Amino acid sequence: MRINGYEIKPRANLKGANLWGANLEGANLKGANLWGANLRGAYLEGANLRGAYLRGAYLEGAYLEGAYLMGANLWGANLMDANLEGANLEGANLRDANLRGANLVGANLVGADLKSANLKGANLQGADLVDANLVDANLVAANLVAANLKGANLSGANLRGAYLKGANLTGTILEKKEVPQDDKDLKIKELEEENKKLKEALKAPLDT
Repeated sequence: MRINGYEIKPRANLKGANLWGANLEGANLKGANLWGANLRGAYLEGANLRGAYLRGAYLEGAYLEGAYLMGANLWGANLMDANLEGANLEGANLRDANLRGANLVGANLVGADLKSANLKGANLQGADLVDANLVDANLVAANLVAANLKGANLSGANLRGAYLKGANLTGTILEKKEVPQDDKDLKIKELEEENKKLKEALKAPLDT
């Protein structure tokens, strides 16, 4: 299959390709190189992008419902307002990715790396984030209702205004701090109590 002069196939070299608004429904792009590609508004429902290299790709407003992105590299990709409902992003690299306002309802993000990702206002209702890395992530006003955050690392994440009603926070790392070498009065017990209070606060039901 060829679109805009580009051959669409597994392991295709589409670095910097212009596929703006392209219809790639069900396309097989497994292992493809899409580094910096323009996929704004592209239709990728059910597409196979397993192991694809999408670092720095432009996917604003792209439709990726049910897409397969297991192990894909989306480091620094722009997925603002993208629809990833039910997408499989298990083990994907989403470091520094822009997912502001994205729809990730029911998405599989098990073991995904979302360090420093922007998820402000994103909808993660019912998403599976078991063992996900969310260190320093921006989750301001994100919808995490009924999300599974078991074992996820949320150290340094901004959860201001986030909705966590019904979320599974078993084993979740909410804050990790080290005792300063020059502060002998700061006790480990105090840090543990602080973490305990934070965890209890997040478990409290919130109005949605």
